[in-house]
Amino acid sequence: MLFEIEEAIGIPPKEFHKPLKEVAMQQLKNVYEGIIDDELGYIIAIVDVNVEPVGYLLPRNGSTYHKCRLKLLTYLPKIQEVVEGEIVELTDFGAFVRIGPVDALLHISQIMDDYLDYDEKHSILTGKKTGKKLVLGDSVRARIVAVSLTGGASGKIGITTRQPFLGKIEWIKEETKKLKGFESKVETSVG
Repeated sequence: MLFEIEEAIGIPPKEFHKPLKEVAMQQLKNVYEGIIDDELGYIIAIVDVNVEPVGYLLPRNGSTYHKCRLKLLTYLPKIQEVVEGEIVELTDFGAFVRIGPVDALLHISQIMDDYLDYDEKHSILTGKKTGKKLVLGDSVRARIVAVSLTGGASGKIGITTRQPFLGKIEWIKEETKKLKGFESKVETSVG
């Protein structure tokens, strides 16, 4: 999402020789990028900034302060949102899936309706009955089931793939093919 907010930014005297917009952009990037805001979510980048050229001074402070409007690119995860991401880490308790700018936890109990074995040496999760495997780099579709955003630089997102048409992309394609085959059999037997 893109958000526009207003802010006042201080420009220190040592930066007066540089273009105002360039200095303001750098100052604002240092303040905002990479943090989590309760209302805005993960602040990914400052896209643009408009700075008022006339600033104001404060007593016993050499900086000039300028009002500015900035556009922020953010990611605000919502519960029940369906997302796609890449597995970036596998552990004995589940997988971490990169969705946008963050990693979400796919707990082992939320992967599939099967017991899973973890092969630490090869970093693979394998279903005991189904033989289905998850490895690093696999693409998955998941539903967000828990979001905990706290101000600062940390937050937690929980996801599940235990619902129909969720999971590893290849599994979804196989499931869809089976359904299409079943539908065509039903049509021929009825018609």
